[in-house]
Amino acid sequence: MTIHAQALLFDNDGTLVSSLASVDRCWRQWAGEYGITAEEFERVELHGRTAAAIVADLLPAEVVPEAVARVEQLEVEDVPNGGVRLLPGTRDFLDSLPADRWAVVTSATRRLAEARLDAVGILPKTLVAAEDVTRGKPDPEPYLLAARALGVDPARCVVFEDAPAGLRAGRAAGMTTVALATTHQAHELDADLVVTDLSALSALVTDGGVEISVRP
Repeated sequence: MTIHAQALLFDNDGTLVSSLASVDRCWRQWAGEYGITAEEFERVELHGRTAAAIVADLLPAEVVPEAVARVEQLEVEDVPNGGVRLLPGTRDFLDSLPADRWAVVTSATRRLAEARLDAVGILPKTLVAAEDVTRGKPDPEPYLLAARALGVDPARCVVFEDAPAGLRAGRAAGMTTVALATTHQAHELDADLVVTDLSALSALVTDGGVEISVRP
């Protein structure tokens, strides 16, 4: 299977890098600080959503800004403690792409996203973060904003995601979706293409854009 695109849009956590252990560690500490029980915490979907949306599900509105700032601080401080690592294939795949043909589209804040990306040596020219949008994934706004920033028709963009919420956002934006089975089982992911991670793919840059293929 070959997918033709003019722009490639990547989620970060679970797609380019893994910070699952850090996320779990920091959010559980945060929950303890705010008196949230394990049962309450387990009922909330964490992955692929903004911190503000998660916190709003758990705490009164007047506490949300302070609580969001606190969990961001915990996660940023955890980055040097082994809080992030590159996923297989990320480096080679991104190195094969022109800098103006791809973007990172994350539900994390810009401060946290840049800390994680900098720790593994990824410097995207275009980054869409939580504070850049009014509606986070699964709303299509983050991916539509990235397409606009790159000057590409959404229909010519490919979204790379590991989370169902992000895949829904990509589909709602009218984009081709590629799911990476890094944090969910393949059968849980509804996408045009499902692979294990970026090491399963190759990218060929042509005059017309980028051809993405599954490695034999």
